[in-house]
Amino acid sequence: MSGGVSVAATAPHKYGVDVARKSILEMKGISKNFGSVRALDNVDFEVYENEILALVGDNGAGKSTLAKTISGVHQPDKGEIYFEGERVRISNPRASRALGIEMVYQHLALFDKLDVASNLFMGREIFMPGFLGTILKFLDKKLMYKRSDEILQEIKIDLDSSKKKVGVLSGGQRQAIAVGRAIFWGTKVVVLDEPTSALGVRESHEVLELIKELKEKGLTTVIISHNMQHVFKTADRVIVLRGGRRVGEIDTKTSSGDDVVKLIVGADDLT
Repeated sequence: MSGGVSVAATAPHKYGVDVARKSILEMKGISKNFGSVRALDNVDFEVYENEILALVGDNGAGKSTLAKTISGVHQPDKGEIYFEGERVRISNPRASRALGIEMVYQHLALFDKLDVASNLFMGREIFMPGFLGTILKFLDKKLMYKRSDEILQEIKIDLDSSKKKVGVLSGGQRQAIAVGRAIFWGTKVVVLDEPTSALGVRESHEVLELIKELKEKGLTTVIISHNMQHVFKTADRVIVLRGGRRVGEIDTKTSSGDDVVKLIVGADDLT
């Protein structure tokens, strides 16, 4: 490459990627500005059915902005979004959830003083039948606890009861509760923002195993992470952003963490 021109500026790198697959979510030419700052610059993004995709990049690369565009927090200034082959407009988080997309943020948005069942059913509470539920809005706590215990069993969280307060749980258990809440509501795509951040080795292992189990259940998962070891333990494919642009993608089965790091820091541009 001459004159220090980046190949990534015109043709993002692909290492061993099989593109002959069906995408569940596709974004074309996504751009997003915040005042004079261009957070995303003509980004193409796709995630395939039943795939674990890692979205990586340095701080300020555009990962969070892209994730929040997927979840409906931000709307793109330019570009198109397709879900299951149909063009869609994700105008807010409710519209994203209606499609079957659930975002699990780094800080989880759990309520420590409430029990597990209340967190799992937050915003989707089950009310008692008849007058007690429709008029007085009494919760059917017995049914909520029963279904919550079923969720815990399904996602293999080792808790005595869904009546436990979330504030007493470990970091790994809390992350699992947040993921469980996402998958319970018919989610097709789960976006996880730094799912192992601030977790110990054992807790991180539990969360990574949970992510693999999501794939076994047929879900599609997008992981935003800085941890290359965790990325290569779980992800099928990696998309790399740098400076608000997509600069490459990598198949984790045929490439290494060094390939990802080179794209993140721009070492692939050196002559």
